[in-house]
Amino acid sequence: MSQPEVQEKAGLGFTHRQILVTMSGLVIAMLLAQLDNMIVAPALPTIVGDLGGLEHLAWVTTGYILATTIATPIWGKLGDLYGRRITFVSSVAVFLVGSVLCGMAQNMAELVAFRAVQGIGAGGLMVGVLSIIGVMIPPRDRSKYQGVMMAVMPIAMIGGPLVGGFITDHLDWRWAFYVNLPLGLVTLVVCWITLAKLPRGTGHARIDWLGTALLTVWITALVLITTWGGTEYDWASPQILGLIALTVAGLAAFIVVQRRTAEPIMPLRVFANRNFTLAGGIAFISGFALFGAIGFLPQYQQFVQGASATNSGLLLMPMMIAVMAVSVGSGIVISRTGRYRIFPIIGAVLVALGMFLFSTVGTGTSQTVTALYMVVLGAGMGAIMQTSTLIAQNSLEPRDMGAGTGASTFLRNMGGSLGVSILGAIYTHHLTASLADSAATGAAPVAASSMTPATLRSLPEAAQRVFEQAVTDGIGTLFLWGSAVAALGFFVALFVRHVPLRGGKPATPAPAEAAAVAPAPVDAVR
Repeated sequence: MSQPEVQEKAGLGFTHRQILVTMSGLVIAMLLAQLDNMIVAPALPTIVGDLGGLEHLAWVTTGYILATTIATPIWGKLGDLYGRRITFVSSVAVFLVGSVLCGMAQNMAELVAFRAVQGIGAGGLMVGVLSIIGVMIPPRDRSKYQGVMMAVMPIAMIGGPLVGGFITDHLDWRWAFYVNLPLGLVTLVVCWITLAKLPRGTGHARIDWLGTALLTVWITALVLITTWGGTEYDWASPQILGLIALTVAGLAAFIVVQRRTAEPIMPLRVFANRNFTLAGGIAFISGFALFGAIGFLPQYQQFVQGASATNSGLLLMPMMIAVMAVSVGSGIVISRTGRYRIFPIIGAVLVALGMFLFSTVGTGTSQTVTALYMVVLGAGMGAIMQTSTLIAQNSLEPRDMGAGTGASTFLRNMGGSLGVSILGAIYTHHLTASLADSAATGAAPVAASSMTPATLRSLPEAAQRVFEQAVTDGIGTLFLWGSAVAALGFFVALFVRHVPLRGGKPATPAPAEAAAVAPAPVDAVR
């Protein structure tokens, strides 16, 4: 690279070289966050079977996502107030403490609680990376540098499931959490050094503790409704009705507080921009699809297709490669052309189609066929994930970059939290109902609560077929509902209008794009 190129300011006061050095720490942090999700998924069947309780399967993931969802806007706002370096490094430390505690869990209650601790830290990882990039780099140039970030994703997406499966098969599932420690310690050191150039906070910030408490209350109540409704309690039971009332009251109080407080944890003014709100809706739907696919596909692969934990991780590769390829490809196209509107539209169609295809699987569906389905689903998610964040950040003022990015990430995590709890409840209900129907027809009863892939293989062949069919029924229904939700993303994406990305030459809208946005010269919501 020539000296003039080195000195050229690629970002807001940062040279190209400075951005790359700073991003080295962010890349490691992103690898840490991605690895945790990928490593744990193949180990879940064994973890649940070891600690006991199929009914807790969803909560192993839901507890983590719920805590991440609640913590995300908090970390984002803390970064705006106190500076992104100290808050980002603190979130890494909390994540590592949670990882150690998860590895030490002795029962499901402890594991769920410790996954929540881990999730609190994880909430700061993604929002920290995205908001730091958002501050450093203008939107038009951002996709180019996000390509550097995407370069690490193949390692996490492909290597993570393999490592998780290998640990489960040959070591102990607890190492799926302990493996975070060496990488996390490196992250702490590198990020503390490389993020030193970022602006510091004023030191005179006021935290919106009331807003934080109300946010926690209504989100937790909402997730409990989707988890317990129709399973633990009837929908008309006092418990569910009370939770519904608590959700509505908590949300209303939260909105009032956010409008009146000086430093809201989630400034509602960011939702006055139509594109920001639509991008948040797309992020919500993509989170629903992403966590639903990754969280429950190993159940089908291990119990029905007979894959080991290692191989089930390997079988996720087509989806992960598709996510990576489309994410990087769309980033390059957006950086060169400035056009982005088409990607969430196409992505939403592919996600809905991919989930519908998975709803058609049977006990005899081959791994080749499901691999093709994964490519469709992964391509859709790759087209949505980066683009929805880019659209959201292009709609934000610099003062709201942390809180706004936190709000956008919050919506994606909220989609994941509700997706896991809702889809998990659907999966468990149809699995147990299928087993009950089989027992009623004279088949040998099969206990699902402590079933592991190894236990299943030790059962008589007739009992294996009964359980495999039950898992297939649950998976098929789960993905059918998921495809219906994902289809909503297409209609949401249609209303996104092209706004030139800041930091580069405005792109000339395509004819179809221009026609779509011509009637809406100003935001519909003020």
